[in-house]
Amino acid sequence: MTAPCLRETFSEKEEQKMINMIQNAKDQVLALTEKAYEAAAAAGKLPAGVSVRAGVEIPKDPANGDYTTTFALAAAKAMKMRPRDIAEVLLENIDLEGSYFASAEIAGAGFLNFRLGSGWYAGVMSAVESEGAAYGRSDILAGQKIMVEFVSANPTGPMHMGNARGGVLGDTLASVLEAAGAQVWREFYVNDAGNQIEKFASSLEARYLQIILGEDAVAFPEDGYHGDDIRDLARAFYEKHGGSFRDASVEERHKALAQFGLEVNIPKMKSDLQRYKIDYDQWFFESELHESGYVAETVQLLTDRGWTYEKEGALWLATSRILEENYRKAGKSDKDIAKLDLKDDVLRRANGFYTYFAADIAYHRNKFAKRGFDRVINIWGADHHGHVARLKGAMDALGLDGTNRLDIVLMQLVKLLRDGEVVRMSKRTGKAISLSDLLDEVPVDAARWFFNAKPDTQMDFDLGLAVREDSENPIYYVEYAHARICSLLRNLAGEGFAVPAAGDVDVSLLSGETELALMKQISLYCETLRLAARDYDPSHINRYLVELAGCFHRFYTACRIKGEEPAVLSARLKLADLTRSVLKNGLLLLGVDAPEKM
Repeated sequence: MTAPCLRETFSEKEEQKMINMIQNAKDQVLALTEKAYEAAAAAGKLPAGVSVRAGVEIPKDPANGDYTTTFALAAAKAMKMRPRDIAEVLLENIDLEGSYFASAEIAGAGFLNFRLGSGWYAGVMSAVESEGAAYGRSDILAGQKIMVEFVSANPTGPMHMGNARGGVLGDTLASVLEAAGAQVWREFYVNDAGNQIEKFASSLEARYLQIILGEDAVAFPEDGYHGDDIRDLARAFYEKHGGSFRDASVEERHKALAQFGLEVNIPKMKSDLQRYKIDYDQWFFESELHESGYVAETVQLLTDRGWTYEKEGALWLATSRILEENYRKAGKSDKDIAKLDLKDDVLRRANGFYTYFAADIAYHRNKFAKRGFDRVINIWGADHHGHVARLKGAMDALGLDGTNRLDIVLMQLVKLLRDGEVVRMSKRTGKAISLSDLLDEVPVDAARWFFNAKPDTQMDFDLGLAVREDSENPIYYVEYAHARICSLLRNLAGEGFAVPAAGDVDVSLLSGETELALMKQISLYCETLRLAARDYDPSHINRYLVELAGCFHRFYTACRIKGEEPAVLSARLKLADLTRSVLKNGLLLLGVDAPEKM
């Protein structure tokens, strides 16, 4: 059975499962318009029996109302009438009594524009109050078991900036999917087998023997890992074991050195990631796939299905044939496919060792076939783009529908800047900046905020901006808005002014431009979470929170709270408190603090 594309899950029908006042208003515009059409058709003023598929949008210019529908334009051809004439008839038959809307009007060629009344704004207040910490959350993805695999850095050295970005994107995306109702599993894949581990062991071996015999006596492998961390590990190994492994077999020495290095590096990786507020449900080891025979079993399954062949002693996957079939199904012509210059992949080398790709196929088969995830999402660097179709195709070849169930989020590079200049080395260590070095220089919350940028764009991380305590720093700007509201609430509580219940507030008193804009922005939070989950892009939340903080600051500047007459004070105090609640929800979802004092 083919799994639906995740985007198909986010239909308007599904969206209604949460209290989403934006969607509720859109639905009501359509309902009011359709009812007006039915009334006009019954009166003989419009042709009856016309099926109209019309959209509802929020105009960019508030002068055009709060919501607009293209009903009249969509119906014009079928009704054989001018859109504006249709709109005029509809307007005559629209009954806004008891609706969210205070008025409706015609604009342009036949747009019907609707303006919200206090009932809708009261609904926004009530929704935020009643749902509290759950406001914005939904059950759109309820019943879906989703794995997010991210970072999965090579355990042979310190984590770098790409890992820092991937860590935040993966962790926040997982949180966003959880907020949409999914059962989410966070996983780190440890590449503790294969060529890189052999290179790791050879590099450690050279440095270890150089300690014993002298640097000039032992050549360092040209393709080895040259970092100072390798020297440090070799020194630590020597301090523990002395020269006891000098005369051991190469195999024994490599095994001991690799095991020692991984036992140091992996806990350090876990510690750095926990410092970064990232915890995984599982650290999955590649070596277990090999030791259990799962890689060999997976390759045999591909063979049994007719997707492999032998050449020059090696076993190959017919990747080109798999992808050709997939591209034809997607509608590509043979001519276009030929231009792609598709290649096959080695699964088992002539020496009998399985390739990294074979292990990767086995790992993803394990995700789907053994552990039963409905969907798997991997966060990869953009340099892995050529691997996406190959891995999806391998899952298809195994009958696991990788085309629809395996999603890859490709993230672009990170460039560190200080005073406008590119930074490559740590001021403290003089080495390439690692995740640990970054967190020594920049607050964790700032790092998480800045790295949660749109994944498909290259990002500039300004180290100076990240530590600034002013409005130029977006995380400071948002956190300050939350702290400012908390301070306001404390001060007014000290004077005997408690935050009222939404039902006790006269929303009609909140009629100023900044008050209405703030309530509208609050209402957009549900839609923001929906889009973040649909697009696999949690940076939607960053942009939303900056705008929400801006709306609050503008409201607070324009509208006095303390000293106003009681009903106005009460209404504005409630609005401020609801803003605080939504700011907190968004910040916590991103894994950053919502401070009450700054």
